[in-house]
Amino acid sequence: MARIPLDPKPTPLIRLVEWYCKRAYGRTLDPVMAFAHNPRVLLASSRFEMALARWKKLDPQLKSLAEMASSVSIGCSWCVDFGYWASRKHGVPHEKLLDVPVWRESDAYTPLERDVMEYAEAMTATPPTVGDDLAERLRTSLGDAAFVELTAMVAVENLRSRTNAALGLTSQGFKDSCEVPSGVTAGR
Repeated sequence: MARIPLDPKPTPLIRLVEWYCKRAYGRTLDPVMAFAHNPRVLLASSRFEMALARWKKLDPQLKSLAEMASSVSIGCSWCVDFGYWASRKHGVPHEKLLDVPVWRESDAYTPLERDVMEYAEAMTATPPTVGDDLAERLRTSLGDAAFVELTAMVAVENLRSRTNAALGLTSQGFKDSCEVPSGVTAGR
């Protein structure tokens, strides 16, 4: 249960944000409604998220797996739920997303994907446990620009997941909207 009301006073800014969320995501986002209690936080976080969307050095599927691994490590059900939906938009296969919590035992991932998820978990640990060998493998595989972007995105996902978990935000059902409805088969 959310630790803050998710129905802030309906100002013109809030109405605009609700309209945008419904248009972009099909519903308002609980973190946005929580942030709406402080318009400066809402506006700053919105500008920041729009800037992040323009980062393009790291493959979007690797970015998605890193964000999901971090969210799972923290235990933010809202971020895992929304991350599943967003990751599917980037083409990450359903099976890979389902296996993120058990990625070490899964055979669904490439060696690079495994390194990305290991790095995300190591960065998310408190204190961080990133080793030199793992960092060098990723730098060599990705290049410096993408490695820096990966590092920054894991840090951002830590911010998102820790904020949402602390506010008590839980799944909004985004993952459910990605599922194939029962009775529908592939190719139909």
